[in-house]
Amino acid sequence: MKPKPSQVKNWSNNFIWVLVILMVISAAYSLLGGGLQQKKELSLSELVAKINSEEVTEIRVIDSALEIKLKNGEDFLAHKEPETGLTETLKNYGVQPEKLGKVNLNVVSRGGFNFFMGVILPIVVPVIIIALFIWMTARQVQRGSAQAFTFGQSRARLISPDNTKERITFKDVAGVKEAKEELKEIVDFLKNPKKFLEIGAKIPKGVLLMGAPGTGKTMLAKAVSGEAGVPFFHMSASEFIEMFVGVGASRTRDLFRLAKKSAPSIIFIDELDAIGRIRGAGLGGGHDEREQTLNQILVEMDGMETDDRVIVMAATNRPDVLDPALLRPGRFDRRVMLDLPDINDREEILKIHAKNKPLEKEVELRRIAERTPGFSGADLANLVNEAAIVAAREDRKKVGQMDLINSIEKVILGPERKSHILSQDEKKISAYHEAGHALVAASMKHADPVHKVSIVSRGRAAGYTLKLPLEDRHLYSRSHFRAELAMSMGGYAAEKLVFDEITTGASDDIRKATALARNLVTRFGMSEKIGPMALGEKEEMIFLGRELTTERNYSEDTAKLIDKEVKSLLDEAYEKAVSILTERRSKLDKIANTLIEKETLEREEFAKIVASN
Repeated sequence: MKPKPSQVKNWSNNFIWVLVILMVISAAYSLLGGGLQQKKELSLSELVAKINSEEVTEIRVIDSALEIKLKNGEDFLAHKEPETGLTETLKNYGVQPEKLGKVNLNVVSRGGFNFFMGVILPIVVPVIIIALFIWMTARQVQRGSAQAFTFGQSRARLISPDNTKERITFKDVAGVKEAKEELKEIVDFLKNPKKFLEIGAKIPKGVLLMGAPGTGKTMLAKAVSGEAGVPFFHMSASEFIEMFVGVGASRTRDLFRLAKKSAPSIIFIDELDAIGRIRGAGLGGGHDEREQTLNQILVEMDGMETDDRVIVMAATNRPDVLDPALLRPGRFDRRVMLDLPDINDREEILKIHAKNKPLEKEVELRRIAERTPGFSGADLANLVNEAAIVAAREDRKKVGQMDLINSIEKVILGPERKSHILSQDEKKISAYHEAGHALVAASMKHADPVHKVSIVSRGRAAGYTLKLPLEDRHLYSRSHFRAELAMSMGGYAAEKLVFDEITTGASDDIRKATALARNLVTRFGMSEKIGPMALGEKEEMIFLGRELTTERNYSEDTAKLIDKEVKSLLDEAYEKAVSILTERRSKLDKIANTLIEKETLEREEFAKIVASN
């Protein structure tokens, strides 16, 4: 079996460490053992000659080594026979006894450490290093082989009810009042199941949280666990799937086994659509790994008894692609919808995310909530974080109101592209283009009010007109859509009116206006000639993860009529924009000239220009 890159890396690291240890020991041994080798050596006959000439003052005997010190301060090294004594050896070489008597003789016995370093260490250390290297290598191989038997184990992260740091309650989740009320039954059942069982009521086994991305589905599931004080097993649906067949089903069985063992508990599966898509709609037949995992989840949920007190919660933002077997009674039969927060909820969410961030006194979170319709909880958290980053970058200790307002545009459009410098001609065209959008919007009764106009590049936009509704809107009228179409055509009409030329700057406006006009005709039933008909039903075909086509359920004659109606709506919007800009040309010039000078117009200054004579 081919080793994994991680195993190869660990083996390489061990080998490098062994080499380093060897080099350090060798260097230490060289320093300790090589200290004696730095002195000049004398033969025994030369030593006897120096003793007889009275040049030697001291001889230190260390085993068979002789350290000689002369009267002139020089040091020498000599060696004697190990079996014989120094005096006997020197007499054999003809030393004069009276001369030898004048030399200071010292016999030094070798210590245990020196003996260990000099004799035992060179033998023992290589053996230890080789044994250590073999042990490390065997350990890596054993760990790799052990991992093969853990593929089927659950990868769920457990949040214990005793973990106060990660514990979340309903107080920590702003908004979603209806969802909280719906989930209080689950909390009550986990806390006090007896009153439900005595009356014969069965609590739902599965709860499916549905909503747009960032609306707080995962946080709400954790809050249910925190309120009930039960273990929370959190696992993403994609973590079930591996390259080996049967791993997903095995992990599913292990997850439910752990949850039942810890009952009462909650199993939370995030992004359920990763494994819960409709079976038989894609490639791979009916036996691929994803479908086996889904089948095992269905079986486990069927096998759970009421007294198990294990609740399966799941989250998805694509409930339309889920397999019908998941949604039938007895499985995920309790469905909780999480909507985008309204203005009051947004204010509460902003307060939660701003709790640990120092704010200036003039900060009004209500104004920020008014300017962020359509923002999810995650968007608002990102907004507050971006504002804090800007304040820290400018070495300020508190977050100001303008930091939050500027962060709204950063979240919607992206960061400012200060390097994207327009020429004078392009700047003038961009100024008139955005002025056209803003002036048409301000002149239409049913259009949203303009909050800001800018020709500073952000993200992919060379300039932008930020218009936001005064209140949250859930129903949109035909008059509102027509005002939107006219506003979209405002930039195109301004360029043609002022410069008698058209640039590519209006391409995105035209694309969006065309898509909106086609929806008015084919989806919203707002065409007088076609009437209340839904044309062109979407039919999803999953091929390599992509949605390919829509079904065309109308004739060629109807298709021609749709094209005519779309063209009529766009022409009507363009004529309306041209009419407004022609009639208020002086205002258009004033707005454009102010943009060229200041690059940005806030709501108050823009309103003054529009209202002036």
